[in-house]
Amino acid sequence: MKKILISSVGALLLFQAAVAQQKIVADKIVAKVGDKIILNSDIESALVDMQQQALQGAPLPPNASCSAVEQIVAQKVLVLQAERDSLPISESDVDGRIESQIRWAEQRYGSREKMTEVTGYTIYQLRERFRDAIRESMLAKAMRDKIVNAVKVTPTEVKNNFERIPKDSLPFYESELEVGQLILLPKASREMDKYAIDRLLDFKNRVEKKEAEFATLASLYSEDPGVRENGGTYTLNRNDKNWDPDFLAASFRLKEGEMSSPVKSQFGYHLIKMVQRKGDNVIVQHILVKPNVMTADITASMHRLDSIRSAILAGKTSFTEAVVKNSDEPMAKFNGGMVQNQMTGSNFITMDMLDDPSTKDLVMILDSLKPGGISKPMMFEDEQGRKALRIVYLKTRTEPHRENLTDDYSRIQQRTLQEKQAEALNKWLTDHIPDFYVHVEPEYRNCGNISKWIANSVASK
Repeated sequence: MKKILISSVGALLLFQAAVAQQKIVADKIVAKVGDKIILNSDIESALVDMQQQALQGAPLPPNASCSAVEQIVAQKVLVLQAERDSLPISESDVDGRIESQIRWAEQRYGSREKMTEVTGYTIYQLRERFRDAIRESMLAKAMRDKIVNAVKVTPTEVKNNFERIPKDSLPFYESELEVGQLILLPKASREMDKYAIDRLLDFKNRVEKKEAEFATLASLYSEDPGVRENGGTYTLNRNDKNWDPDFLAASFRLKEGEMSSPVKSQFGYHLIKMVQRKGDNVIVQHILVKPNVMTADITASMHRLDSIRSAILAGKTSFTEAVVKNSDEPMAKFNGGMVQNQMTGSNFITMDMLDDPSTKDLVMILDSLKPGGISKPMMFEDEQGRKALRIVYLKTRTEPHRENLTDDYSRIQQRTLQEKQAEALNKWLTDHIPDFYVHVEPEYRNCGNISKWIANSVASK
């Protein structure tokens, strides 16, 4: 029986889908599940995802189009059931997923500018375009987890799963690593904070005295990378969670034509001018000045990070606990500081995956570490061009080998579990799809699972 396995949002390469959707001349509805429609462009996007996974070694399904339709129909059913069950999805978690996907896309394309050029969308458009898709994927995963979390496997089932594969067909694994980072961002001194504030107050004074135009000062002095695209002008919505909350709140306190006092955010200090208000939307201009981080600030953070490292090595805390408590990396609370495989969502990576500017220097560090080892603190430049510090933890390293029960038991156990979970999910879908209105256009009705689901729906009426 064909398996349907709904995966997390990480498997949906949304930014690859954006490129695919640009190529679609005409769109049409190919299926409807409840009040949710499935477009031909959704199928095309899913096919792009499958092709990308095939390049990474995942087998392409024999009938990829059918598999795509089945996966999307199944996902819509899970979303509808999750909504019925009122499963909680945090908007902050949605925001975190969006930012994670954006960072992955930037690394994939080499730069934010190249990503914008290839996809045809600015960073802000990407956030809005894929918010609903990411929320739906998270709802589907939450419902899937509710269905399959009770599924367990026994050691006998794991052994049988391994032994049913011919020895010459067992997968071969390159050397893989589990790598973690604890990142600190050195904070500027009060003197540098005051200097940044004074600069913005000077800009404000010059604008008020009509000695300079706000837009001109933004173009000349703002340290916001987006100034090159928009001249420091943004459209904000009161309920948009993508923006720094202090920046958003300060913007909405202004009247048209009014300028703020310097506003502190996670990025630095802002001078904000209200251009236009319209209900829950406003247009603002801003100038960002980042306080300079001095050598003494870096040294203080280096000492702090060294103390954290010593505590881990002495067994006073674990690496994961130290990351959750101390890391300045936004996704640390979700991934425990572990560098993740963006294709599989696992913590197992290969050296060639460490190829983006912020991680490529990890290769030399890891060469000198043994499993369980933690590097000394070192400085690097993060994705936003900020000076940052990190310690690197090498949790495990495997040698190249053919799969076996000794070295790969946990991997085989996970595979066995996933297959058993897929069977449980298939059974749930077969039993529950008749509870929903499902319509599929004729060209996809003969797909294996689709035809079975429709037959069950008809039989239940």
